[in-house]
Amino acid sequence: MLLSWRGFRERARGVLHLDEEPSHLAAAMAVGVFIGFTPFYGLHTLIALVVAFLFRLNKVAIVTGAWINLPWFAPFIYAFCLRLGEALLSGNFSSFSWASVMSLAQGASAYLRTSPRDSAVGLYRVLWDMLFVASKPLFVGTLVVGLAAGAVTYFVTLEAIRDVRRLRHRRRPGRSATGGLPRGSERTP
Repeated sequence: MLLSWRGFRERARGVLHLDEEPSHLAAAMAVGVFIGFTPFYGLHTLIALVVAFLFRLNKVAIVTGAWINLPWFAPFIYAFCLRLGEALLSGNFSSFSWASVMSLAQGASAYLRTSPRDSAVGLYRVLWDMLFVASKPLFVGTLVVGLAAGAVTYFVTLEAIRDVRRLRHRRRPGRSATGGLPRGSERTP
């Protein structure tokens, strides 16, 4: 699993160089990002692999997208999604402020400062409580944020893949934009 932002960037950069249809890779990455925002923390990789299998999406791209929600970002992401969901369901956006999100996130992030085993147990306990106390606002918030992040990810990834392939084609003019040899120039034994 990825535990650093640098590791995530390297993995995402690797997705850009996979030899597959750009729209297919971008869709897998976007679906993975959406899954990464779901409240099923700890199950993102498993959910991503099942979805990749069911919809024949690239497993590397979808898992990379699902891992965008790194452990130290989770309290902030879920706090934001919870507050957004509460505001959307109540129609009262006056309580939706950055200060309220930060106070909720700081309470949850206290669990991450303890030992890894204690923090995992504590985080799962908080998430379990949230499923029964704050489930509806959390699901609404993660749905809205996940859809928005997934849509942005699709277009950003699609353009990034196309840019990488254009650069690759300029560097090696004998190859097609997809990375292989041009048609009719395959080597035969």
